[in-house]
Amino acid sequence: MYVFGYGSLIWNPGFEFQTSELAEIKNYKRSFSMWSIHHRGTVKRPGLVLALEKCNGRSCKGVVFRVSPDNYTQVLLYLRERELVSSAYEETEVQVELATSKQLVTAITFVIKKDHDQYCQLTLDEQAKIIAEAEGGRGRNDEYLFSTEKKLTELGVSSVDLRYLVQQVKKIKS
Repeated sequence: MYVFGYGSLIWNPGFEFQTSELAEIKNYKRSFSMWSIHHRGTVKRPGLVLALEKCNGRSCKGVVFRVSPDNYTQVLLYLRERELVSSAYEETEVQVELATSKQLVTAITFVIKKDHDQYCQLTLDEQAKIIAEAEGGRGRNDEYLFSTEKKLTELGVSSVDLRYLVQQVKKIKS
C-alpha cells in the first residue's frame, strides 16, 4: 500500500511506514481550500488546511509512503479517522510518479469535495489573515503552514504560494 501526502502528512504522518520518497501526481493541485473546524480552527473561528483538488494541467509534489502489508488495515483506519473527520475529503486512489525511479504506483490520498461546506476559494491575502489567527485541536494554524512549507523546502519543492503565505502571516503576527 502507498499513501500520498501533500500537507501535514509529509511532516507528521503519524503511522508506521517502510519507506518514503518524493513523488508527484498530475492533474491535481495543493491549496488552502478547506475550512478547518477541528484540527487548526473551530466552528466559531475556522482555520484553513491544505486540500488536494482536481485541476487539469497542474501537478502536485508531495511524499509517498510505502506501508507494509502487515500494517495496511491499521494505517487505513488511522488515516480515515484523521482525514475523514468531517467528510470534506474523499478517499481516492491516484497514480503517483516516484521521483527516484519515475515508476508509477497507485496510492491512497484524500481529495477535497468541492460541493462540501468546508471547501472554499480565497485570495492568498485572505488565507494569510485566517491562518495567522486560527487555532484548533491540533494547534495553531500558522504552525501547520510553517511546518509544511519548511518540509517541502527541505525536500527541494518550491511553492510560490506557500512562501508568500509564510511571509504574509509573519508580517501579520509581528
